[in-house]
Amino acid sequence: MSKAFVIGIAGGSASGKSTFADKLKEALSGVEVLEFHMDSYFKPAEKRPTAEAPVSGKHYRDDNHPSSFDLPKLRHDLSEAVQSGCAQVIIVEGLLTLWDKEIYNKLDLRLFIECRADERIVRRLRRNMQRGLTFDEIADVYLDLVRYRHDEYVEPSKWRADLIINGSSSCESAVRLISGYVRAMALND
Repeated sequence: MSKAFVIGIAGGSASGKSTFADKLKEALSGVEVLEFHMDSYFKPAEKRPTAEAPVSGKHYRDDNHPSSFDLPKLRHDLSEAVQSGCAQVIIVEGLLTLWDKEIYNKLDLRLFIECRADERIVRRLRRNMQRGLTFDEIADVYLDLVRYRHDEYVEPSKWRADLIINGSSSCESAVRLISGYVRAMALND
């Protein structure tokens, strides 16, 4: 089997990265696709760093900092998957996919899901309230810390993308376009 075609998908918290990755995998039916979700590489909660919010001074567990993830394990798992030939297409999705240099250098196609901050916070509120968190818990950590980490790590990585996808609208056209391109690249090497 030839080398897998590796796609990286980055974007802000609740921008639609996982949704886009899942729809892309679905559009690639008949192609062997392996997905890596960066959220699966979170370190245990007690091993994640805490940070002091720049304005309020409150302390939070910092789930949007690179040291919250076991990036060496993700890099290793990605390298092994590429070398093993276990898939024709590999999708890596997460906040820091385009930020981490080693992951970035393994990507054949780099995508960034762009979504305005107000829409991302509403999506984050809905998602995390379904997980049992309160409005205030979600809003406080977002306003005190998450948006600063976005500006520090995620937003600058957007300029490393080959394509920027509108995460505020239906992504069906983008999925069709990209899946066609990926099929051509992955199956016709």
